Amino acid sequence: MKKLNFLASALLLVGLTAQAQEPLRLMTYNIKNGLGMDNVCSYQRIADAIKKADPDVVALQEVDSVTNRSNHKYVLGEIAKLTDMSAYFAPAIDFDGGKYGIGLLAKETPIRVERMALPGREEARTMILVEFDTYIYCCTHLSLTEEDRMASLPLLRKFAKGTNKPFFLAGDFNANPYDEELLSKYSFNAVLFKSVINKCDFTNPRSKKIKRFYNPSPAPDETIDYIVARNLDNYEVNVKKTCVLEEPVASDHRPILVEVTIKKK
Repeated sequence: MKKLNFLASALLLVGLTAQAQEPLRLMTYNIKNGLGMDNVCSYQRIADAIKKADPDVVALQEVDSVTNRSNHKYVLGEIAKLTDMSAYFAPAIDFDGGKYGIGLLAKETPIRVERMALPGREEARTMILVEFDTYIYCCTHLSLTEEDRMASLPLLRKFAKGTNKPFFLAGDFNANPYDEELLSKYSFNAVLFKSVINKCDFTNPRSKKIKRFYNPSPAPDETIDYIVARNLDNYEVNVKKTCVLEEPVASDHRPILVEVTIKKK
């Protein structure tokens, strides 16, 4: 009986270790409300890009909710149904008879969902997070105005300091990777999972020697979408993969996918 108990414990330990090392697939995508470069609005194309990437969680920007132009559809909910994921929406502004903002899709049901308003003079901005047992994932779409982006950063850093879990922030930052604000002042710190390019190549955004970009979608020439992380001091984070996905038509941005494993030290 003792041998059986020992074997069962050993198998449980192996199972837990394997679970801890299971890759986490993170994605961000500015979908332009599903309006493609061919001027066709298709939520199915957005959903297909997501399903092909098979992420655990997705940050989406530029999303309508029951607006006139979206035929009063809850767009995030439509994409959630097509991808078999749960939807969590954060409205930023009133728009065209409904709302306009950002959202998150997740395979797993989060233990907490929270939203926070951010500065934006051309239009109000927002942030939404979902918390899981082992990490937190956030989505935002920062202002076009540098002063408002800079004012958002202390709020985001303070928000991240409220937890010891790995804290991932994803979205459209409206900032070039070589901008001073992102490199030295951003200090969200830790890891900038880069984003870049041709056929899923990637480069270090801190290097000015290699300039590869991925937005707009058909002929990428700008980088403004990112996934960054904080609160990693007590964790071993192994970046398995980081790439820009090959989807040139569904939106004017291309989606980013990052695959990591997280293990507590």
